[in-house]
Formats: sequence, structure tokens, C-alpha cells
Amino acid sequence: MKTKILYFVIATAICVFGTTTIFSQEKIPGYIYGQTALKQSPVSLDDFEKLKQSVLFTDEDVKYLRMSNDVLKDQTEAILDVWYGFVGSTPQLAYFFTSKKDGKLDAAYLSAVRKRFAQWILDTSNAKFDQQWLDYQHEIGLRHTKIKKNKTDKVNSVTQVNFRYIPALVYPITATLKPFLAKKGNSSEEVEKMHQAWIKVVLIQAILWSQPYIKDGQF
Repeated sequence: MKTKILYFVIATAICVFGTTTIFSQEKIPGYIYGQTALKQSPVSLDDFEKLKQSVLFTDEDVKYLRMSNDVLKDQTEAILDVWYGFVGSTPQLAYFFTSKKDGKLDAAYLSAVRKRFAQWILDTSNAKFDQQWLDYQHEIGLRHTKIKKNKTDKVNSVTQVNFRYIPALVYPITATLKPFLAKKGNSSEEVEKMHQAWIKVVLIQAILWSQPYIKDGQF
């Protein structure tokens, strides 16, 4: 009887919260999506809606993001191999994962970030675009700046990711994603619409992540 009750509670929780929030937080160090520890984003939901409108992000884009989740969910490691290969071969980007002690890449740091990066792919394709999602984007932004960089993983690396690389990475991330969107037999039209949705949502996130870098009143 107790076992049946436990299964019922777990099943109910999955329906209400989704598997991402319940299980991944325990498995991925530093992943705190939906937790009370998150500070509320200074970007209001109203301003967020206006931002989405400004990049022409619509309900159709949400539909194709959801479609992309089914396409990408078992390809995250292959995608990250491409992205990490790009970062590792680009000195000005790899620099942000180096140790202050010897200037070499910190393998443990890269590994910890990679787990959250994989989850980011799933969170993006499943995003509800609500207050919790918005708050976590603010947290991600903070972790790129002097305010929080290195603290999550307790590493002794460079103190911040320079702002210019936040918007710069929108293109390589989205351009290299398209071949993966085409691997599951979707029509060329569906692949293009999934890709356009990803371009828009990554741009939106890059803008939100930029907020901590910008002086009050200028964002």
C-alpha cells in the first residue's frame, strides 16, 4: 500500500512539475531551476513579453521548440561535443575556463558546466516562459559576471566572461544546431521553423543574460 502511495505521489509530481525540475536538480550540481534560492529577475513579465514581440517570437515558435525537444533530447551529448569543440579551439573563449594557477583549462570546471549546458538544451525546448524561467535566466546571466562566476562550481578561474562574447555566441550555437534538427526525418519546412524558433529563443536569452552587465536604468 505504501509503495502504491509513493508511486502515486511521484506520478502526480511529474505531472505538475515535470521531470526536469524534480530529478535533474539532484543529479546536476549547481542546477537550481525553480528553487526558492533564485532571486527574482529585474526584468518584469510585461517587459519580457515586449522583448518577445520585438524579436517576432510567437506561439508558433513555441510549438516548434516543443517539436525540437523530441528531436534533440537524445542528441545533447553530440551537440555538446560540437559546441565544446568550438570553444576549446577558440582561445579567447577557452580562456574563461582556465585556472588562475597555471592558465590551463580546468577539466572539472568544463565538466560541471557541461552537465548544466545539456540541461539547458532541454529547458530551452520545453520552456514555459514564466516567472521561474525568467528568474533562472537572470541567474545564468549573473554566473557569467564578476558577481557569481566561479562560485557555483567553487573554481579559481578568471573572474568574468566579457560581455561581448554573450551576443557573439548566438550565431555559432544556433548555426551548428541546425544539422541536428534535421536528423529525425522532419520535413525541410519543419526543420527550418524549429531552427528559426531556436535562433529567436537563444537571442532572447542572450539579451536577458546581458542585464547584469548593464547599468541600472539602461537595460
